[in-house]
Amino acid sequence: MQNLASIHKRKNLHPRITTMNNQRFIGHLSLFAAYMIFAFNIIVCKEIMLSAYMSPMGLFFFRSVGAGALFWLLSLFVPRNVFNAGTKEKAEKVPTKDLLAILGASVVGLVFPQLTFLEGISLTTPLDCSLLVILTPIFTMFVAAIVLKEPITLKKAGGVALSFVGVILLIFNSVSLGGGATTTKPLGVVLLILNALCFALYLGIFRPLISRYSVVIFMKWMFLFATLLSFPLCAKEVFAVNYAALPADYYWRVGFLIFFATFTAYFLIPVGQKVLRPTIVSLYTYVQPLVASVISIYLGMDQLTWQKLVAAAAIVGGVVLVNRSRAAKVEDGE
Repeated sequence: MQNLASIHKRKNLHPRITTMNNQRFIGHLSLFAAYMIFAFNIIVCKEIMLSAYMSPMGLFFFRSVGAGALFWLLSLFVPRNVFNAGTKEKAEKVPTKDLLAILGASVVGLVFPQLTFLEGISLTTPLDCSLLVILTPIFTMFVAAIVLKEPITLKKAGGVALSFVGVILLIFNSVSLGGGATTTKPLGVVLLILNALCFALYLGIFRPLISRYSVVIFMKWMFLFATLLSFPLCAKEVFAVNYAALPADYYWRVGFLIFFATFTAYFLIPVGQKVLRPTIVSLYTYVQPLVASVISIYLGMDQLTWQKLVAAAAIVGGVVLVNRSRAAKVEDGE
Protein backbone atom coordinates (compact mmCIF):
# COMPACT_ATOMS: atom_id res chain seq x y z
CA MET A 1 0.00 0.00 0.00
CA GLN A 2 2.84 2.35 0.87
CA ASN A 3 4.50 1.73 -2.48
CA LEU A 4 1.20 2.35 -4.32
CA ALA A 5 0.75 5.62 -2.43
CA SER A 6 4.25 6.80 -3.28
CA ILE A 7 3.74 5.90 -6.97
CA HIS A 8 0.43 7.83 -7.01
CA LYS A 9 2.15 10.81 -5.40
CA ARG A 10 4.93 10.80 -8.01
CA LYS A 11 2.33 10.63 -10.83
CA ASN A 12 0.56 13.67 -9.41
CA LEU A 13 3.84 15.57 -9.22
CA HIS A 14 4.79 14.95 -12.86
CA PRO A 15 2.43 17.57 -14.40
CA ARG A 16 3.56 20.17 -11.84
CA ILE A 17 7.24 19.45 -12.48
CA THR A 18 6.68 19.55 -16.24
CA THR A 19 4.90 22.92 -15.95
CA MET A 20 7.71 24.30 -13.78
CA ASN A 21 10.34 23.08 -16.21
CA ASN A 22 8.49 24.72 -19.11
CA GLN A 23 8.18 27.99 -17.18
CA ARG A 24 11.87 27.92 -16.28
CA PHE A 25 12.82 27.25 -19.91
CA ILE A 26 10.76 30.25 -21.02
CA GLY A 27 12.40 32.26 -18.22
CA HIS A 28 15.90 31.34 -19.39
CA LEU A 29 15.00 32.10 -23.00
CA SER A 30 13.52 35.49 -22.06
CA LEU A 31 16.59 36.49 -20.05
CA PHE A 32 18.98 35.41 -22.80
CA ALA A 33 17.04 37.48 -25.34
CA ALA A 34 16.90 40.51 -23.00
CA TYR A 35 20.62 40.52 -22.32
CA MET A 36 21.43 39.99 -25.98
CA ILE A 37 19.50 43.21 -26.60
CA PHE A 38 21.48 44.87 -23.78
CA ALA A 39 24.72 43.86 -25.52
CA PHE A 40 23.65 45.80 -28.63
CA ASN A 41 22.42 48.53 -26.29
CA ILE A 42 25.99 49.16 -25.09
CA ILE A 43 27.20 49.72 -28.65
CA VAL A 44 24.28 51.97 -29.63
CA CYS A 45 24.51 53.99 -26.41
CA LYS A 46 28.20 54.66 -27.01
CA GLU A 47 27.46 55.89 -30.52
CA ILE A 48 24.75 58.21 -29.21
CA MET A 49 26.92 59.53 -26.38
CA LEU A 50 29.79 60.23 -28.79
CA SER A 51 27.49 62.27 -31.03
CA ALA A 52 26.89 64.67 -28.12
CA TYR A 53 23.46 65.67 -29.42
CA MET A 54 21.79 64.67 -26.18
CA SER A 55 22.94 64.27 -22.57
CA PRO A 56 22.64 60.90 -20.74
CA MET A 57 19.82 62.28 -18.58
CA GLY A 58 17.89 63.53 -21.61
CA LEU A 59 18.28 60.16 -23.31
CA PHE A 60 17.03 58.36 -20.20
CA PHE A 61 13.94 60.58 -20.08
CA PHE A 62 13.00 59.74 -23.68
CA ARG A 63 13.55 56.03 -23.03
CA SER A 64 11.38 56.20 -19.93
CA VAL A 65 8.56 58.14 -21.61
CA GLY A 66 8.61 55.98 -24.75
CA ALA A 67 8.67 52.62 -23.00
CA GLY A 68 6.13 53.77 -20.41
CA ALA A 69 3.71 54.87 -23.12
CA LEU A 70 4.06 51.48 -24.84
CA PHE A 71 3.36 49.57 -21.61
CA TRP A 72 0.28 51.69 -20.81
CA LEU A 73 -0.95 51.31 -24.38
CA LEU A 74 -0.47 47.55 -24.19
CA SER A 75 -2.39 47.40 -20.90
CA LEU A 76 -5.37 49.16 -22.50
CA PHE A 77 -5.73 46.96 -25.58
CA VAL A 78 -4.70 43.53 -24.27
CA PRO A 79 -7.23 41.51 -22.21
CA ARG A 80 -6.54 41.86 -18.51
CA ASN A 81 -5.68 38.23 -17.73
CA VAL A 82 -3.46 37.51 -20.73
CA PHE A 83 -0.26 38.43 -18.87
CA ASN A 84 -1.43 37.26 -15.44
CA ALA A 85 -0.69 33.54 -15.80
CA GLY A 86 1.16 32.28 -12.76
CA THR A 87 0.60 35.45 -10.72
CA LYS A 88 -1.33 35.82 -7.50
CA GLU A 89 -2.88 39.12 -8.56
CA LYS A 90 -5.76 38.62 -11.01
CA ALA A 91 -7.09 42.17 -11.05
CA GLU A 92 -5.77 45.35 -12.60
CA LYS A 93 -6.11 47.34 -9.36
CA VAL A 94 -2.89 47.75 -7.38
CA PRO A 95 -3.22 48.67 -3.67
CA THR A 96 -1.51 51.82 -2.41
CA LYS A 97 1.09 49.94 -0.36
CA ASP A 98 2.19 48.01 -3.45
CA LEU A 99 2.27 51.20 -5.53
CA LEU A 100 4.69 52.64 -2.98
CA ALA A 101 6.76 49.46 -3.20
CA ILE A 102 6.76 49.70 -7.03
CA LEU A 103 7.90 53.30 -6.66
CA GLY A 104 10.87 52.01 -4.68
CA ALA A 105 11.50 49.34 -7.32
CA SER A 106 11.46 52.02 -10.01
CA VAL A 107 14.10 54.06 -8.19
CA VAL A 108 16.37 51.11 -7.39
CA GLY A 109 15.85 49.03 -10.53
CA LEU A 110 15.29 51.63 -13.24
CA VAL A 111 16.16 55.26 -12.45
CA PHE A 112 19.49 54.76 -10.64
CA PRO A 113 20.80 51.91 -12.85
CA GLN A 114 19.93 53.72 -16.09
CA LEU A 115 21.35 57.09 -15.07
CA THR A 116 24.54 55.65 -13.58
CA PHE A 117 25.07 53.43 -16.64
CA LEU A 118 24.52 56.19 -19.20
CA GLU A 119 26.77 58.59 -17.30
CA GLY A 120 29.38 55.94 -16.47
CA ILE A 121 29.69 54.51 -19.98
CA SER A 122 30.87 57.90 -21.27
CA LEU A 123 33.62 58.07 -18.62
CA THR A 124 35.13 54.59 -19.01
CA THR A 125 36.84 52.56 -21.70
CA PRO A 126 34.89 49.66 -23.27
CA LEU A 127 37.12 47.15 -21.46
CA ASP A 128 36.70 48.70 -18.02
CA CYS A 129 32.97 49.15 -18.58
CA SER A 130 32.59 45.42 -19.33
CA LEU A 131 34.63 44.47 -16.28
CA LEU A 132 32.60 46.65 -13.92
CA VAL A 133 29.17 45.63 -15.24
CA ILE A 134 29.87 41.94 -14.54
CA LEU A 135 30.06 42.65 -10.80
CA THR A 136 26.24 42.41 -10.73
CA PRO A 137 26.00 38.60 -10.17
CA ILE A 138 28.46 38.76 -7.27
CA PHE A 139 26.52 41.56 -5.59
CA THR A 140 23.23 39.77 -6.30
CA MET A 141 24.39 36.53 -4.68
CA PHE A 142 25.11 38.35 -1.40
CA VAL A 143 21.95 40.49 -1.54
CA ALA A 144 19.81 37.36 -2.09
CA ALA A 145 21.54 35.65 0.81
CA ILE A 146 20.77 38.57 3.14
CA VAL A 147 17.28 39.56 1.96
CA LEU A 148 15.76 36.29 0.69
CA LYS A 149 17.83 33.99 2.95
CA GLU A 150 18.99 32.22 -0.19
CA PRO A 151 21.93 30.01 0.85
CA ILE A 152 25.31 30.50 -0.79
CA THR A 153 25.98 26.89 -1.67
CA LEU A 154 29.29 25.56 -2.95
CA LYS A 155 27.76 24.95 -6.38
CA LYS A 156 26.35 28.47 -6.55
CA ALA A 157 29.59 30.17 -5.49
CA GLY A 158 31.54 27.91 -7.85
CA GLY A 159 29.18 28.69 -10.73
CA VAL A 160 29.43 32.46 -10.23
CA ALA A 161 33.24 32.21 -9.96
CA LEU A 162 33.48 30.00 -13.07
CA SER A 163 31.37 32.39 -15.16
CA PHE A 164 33.31 35.36 -13.82
CA VAL A 165 36.63 33.80 -14.84
CA GLY A 166 35.16 33.04 -18.26
CA VAL A 167 34.11 36.67 -18.76
CA ILE A 168 37.51 37.97 -17.63
CA LEU A 169 39.22 35.59 -20.07
CA LEU A 170 36.85 36.65 -22.85
CA ILE A 171 37.35 40.37 -22.27
CA PHE A 172 41.14 40.23 -22.14
CA ASN A 173 41.25 38.17 -25.33
CA SER A 174 38.93 40.41 -27.32
CA VAL A 175 39.59 43.46 -29.46
CA SER A 176 37.68 46.54 -28.28
CA LEU A 177 34.70 47.52 -30.41
CA GLY A 178 35.80 51.11 -30.11
CA GLY A 179 33.86 54.18 -29.04
CA GLY A 180 33.69 55.74 -25.64
CA ALA A 181 36.44 57.17 -23.47
CA THR A 182 40.11 56.64 -24.20
CA THR A 183 40.89 56.57 -20.47
CA THR A 184 38.78 55.59 -17.49
CA LYS A 185 37.96 58.30 -14.97
CA PRO A 186 37.43 57.50 -11.26
CA LEU A 187 33.88 58.89 -11.39
CA GLY A 188 33.04 56.44 -14.19
CA VAL A 189 34.24 53.52 -12.05
CA VAL A 190 32.15 54.67 -9.08
CA LEU A 191 29.04 55.12 -11.25
CA LEU A 192 29.28 51.65 -12.82
CA ILE A 193 29.87 50.01 -9.43
CA LEU A 194 26.73 51.80 -8.18
CA ASN A 195 24.93 50.58 -11.29
CA ALA A 196 25.80 46.95 -10.54
CA LEU A 197 24.90 47.33 -6.85
CA CYS A 198 21.53 49.01 -7.55
CA PHE A 199 20.42 46.35 -10.02
CA ALA A 200 21.55 43.61 -7.63
CA LEU A 201 19.38 45.19 -4.90
CA TYR A 202 16.45 45.34 -7.32
CA LEU A 203 16.79 41.65 -8.25
CA GLY A 204 17.11 40.56 -4.63
CA ILE A 205 14.62 42.79 -2.82
CA PHE A 206 11.69 43.11 -5.22
CA ARG A 207 11.28 39.56 -6.55
CA PRO A 208 8.29 38.78 -4.24
CA LEU A 209 6.55 41.96 -5.42
CA ILE A 210 7.20 41.17 -9.08
CA SER A 211 5.73 37.69 -8.68
CA ARG A 212 2.36 39.15 -7.59
CA TYR A 213 1.63 41.05 -10.79
CA SER A 214 1.71 40.56 -14.52
CA VAL A 215 4.66 41.98 -16.43
CA VAL A 216 2.59 44.71 -18.11
CA ILE A 217 0.92 45.90 -14.90
CA PHE A 218 4.21 46.02 -12.99
CA MET A 219 6.18 47.70 -15.75
CA LYS A 220 3.60 50.34 -16.66
CA TRP A 221 3.74 51.63 -13.08
CA MET A 222 7.55 51.30 -12.95
CA PHE A 223 8.01 53.49 -16.02
CA LEU A 224 5.34 55.99 -14.99
CA PHE A 225 7.16 56.58 -11.70
CA ALA A 226 10.52 56.71 -13.51
CA THR A 227 9.19 59.39 -15.86
CA LEU A 228 7.76 61.50 -13.04
CA LEU A 229 10.94 61.20 -10.99
CA SER A 230 13.31 61.92 -13.85
CA PHE A 231 11.50 64.90 -15.40
CA PRO A 232 12.69 67.51 -12.85
CA LEU A 233 16.26 66.25 -13.34
CA CYS A 234 16.10 65.96 -17.13
CA ALA A 235 13.82 68.85 -18.16
CA LYS A 236 16.66 71.28 -18.82
CA GLU A 237 18.52 68.80 -21.04
CA VAL A 238 15.34 67.80 -22.91
CA PHE A 239 14.44 71.40 -23.83
CA ALA A 240 18.05 72.24 -24.69
CA VAL A 241 18.28 69.68 -27.53
CA ASN A 242 18.35 71.13 -31.05
CA TYR A 243 15.92 68.65 -32.61
CA ALA A 244 16.16 70.21 -36.08
CA ALA A 245 19.88 69.41 -36.19
CA LEU A 246 19.46 65.72 -35.36
CA PRO A 247 20.36 63.43 -38.31
CA ALA A 248 17.87 60.79 -39.45
CA ASP A 249 19.98 57.85 -38.24
CA TYR A 250 20.01 59.37 -34.75
CA TYR A 251 16.23 58.93 -34.53
CA TRP A 252 16.61 55.29 -35.58
CA ARG A 253 19.18 54.68 -32.82
CA VAL A 254 16.99 56.32 -30.19
CA GLY A 255 14.03 54.33 -31.51
CA PHE A 256 16.02 51.11 -31.06
CA LEU A 257 16.83 52.08 -27.46
CA ILE A 258 13.20 52.85 -26.67
CA PHE A 259 11.50 49.88 -28.33
CA PHE A 260 14.07 47.10 -27.99
CA ALA A 261 16.60 48.03 -25.27
CA THR A 262 13.94 49.44 -22.93
CA PHE A 263 10.38 48.27 -23.71
CA THR A 264 11.19 44.77 -25.02
CA ALA A 265 14.10 44.02 -22.67
CA TYR A 266 12.25 45.21 -19.57
CA PHE A 267 9.25 43.17 -20.66
CA LEU A 268 11.38 40.01 -20.89
CA ILE A 269 13.38 40.32 -17.66
CA PRO A 270 10.40 39.99 -15.24
CA VAL A 271 9.35 36.83 -17.13
CA GLY A 272 12.60 35.27 -15.93
CA GLN A 273 12.42 36.93 -12.49
CA LYS A 274 9.11 35.22 -11.74
CA VAL A 275 10.45 31.67 -12.08
CA LEU A 276 14.23 31.92 -11.56
CA ARG A 277 16.28 32.92 -8.54
CA PRO A 278 17.97 36.36 -8.48
CA THR A 279 21.46 34.87 -8.74
CA ILE A 280 20.57 33.03 -11.96
CA VAL A 281 18.88 36.14 -13.39
CA SER A 282 21.97 38.24 -12.70
CA LEU A 283 24.28 35.69 -14.34
CA TYR A 284 22.79 36.62 -17.69
CA THR A 285 24.75 39.87 -17.37
CA TYR A 286 27.63 37.76 -18.69
CA VAL A 287 25.81 37.44 -22.02
CA GLN A 288 26.67 41.07 -22.83
CA PRO A 289 30.46 40.70 -23.31
CA LEU A 290 29.91 37.30 -24.93
CA VAL A 291 27.61 38.78 -27.58
CA ALA A 292 29.86 41.82 -27.99
CA SER A 293 32.74 39.45 -28.78
CA VAL A 294 30.61 37.62 -31.37
CA ILE A 295 29.68 40.94 -32.99
CA SER A 296 33.31 42.02 -33.14
CA ILE A 297 34.31 38.70 -34.76
CA TYR A 298 31.50 39.03 -37.32
CA LEU A 299 32.59 42.59 -38.17
CA GLY A 300 36.18 41.45 -38.61
CA MET A 301 37.35 43.41 -35.55
CA ASP A 302 38.25 40.28 -33.60
CA GLN A 303 39.23 36.66 -34.16
CA LEU A 304 37.85 33.38 -32.87
CA THR A 305 40.49 31.68 -30.71
CA TRP A 306 40.63 28.73 -28.37
CA GLN A 307 40.71 31.17 -25.43
CA LYS A 308 37.34 32.56 -26.49
CA LEU A 309 35.88 29.06 -26.82
CA VAL A 310 37.12 28.19 -23.32
CA ALA A 311 35.70 31.47 -21.99
CA ALA A 312 32.29 30.80 -23.57
CA ALA A 313 32.25 27.27 -22.13
CA ALA A 314 33.11 28.63 -18.67
CA ILE A 315 30.32 31.22 -18.82
CA VAL A 316 27.69 28.68 -19.88
CA GLY A 317 29.04 26.11 -17.41
CA GLY A 318 28.76 28.59 -14.54
CA VAL A 319 25.12 29.34 -15.36
CA VAL A 320 24.33 25.61 -15.50
CA LEU A 321 26.12 25.00 -12.19
CA VAL A 322 24.18 27.72 -10.38
CA ASN A 323 20.93 26.53 -11.94
CA ARG A 324 21.55 23.01 -10.60
CA SER A 325 22.50 24.08 -7.10
CA ARG A 326 20.68 22.66 -4.13
CA ALA A 327 18.86 25.96 -3.53
CA ALA A 328 17.25 25.76 -6.96
CA LYS A 329 15.91 22.28 -6.23
CA VAL A 330 14.50 23.31 -2.87
CA GLU A 331 12.78 26.39 -4.24
CA ASP A 332 11.28 24.67 -7.24
CA GLY A 333 10.04 21.74 -5.20
CA GLU A 334 12.05 19.14 -7.04
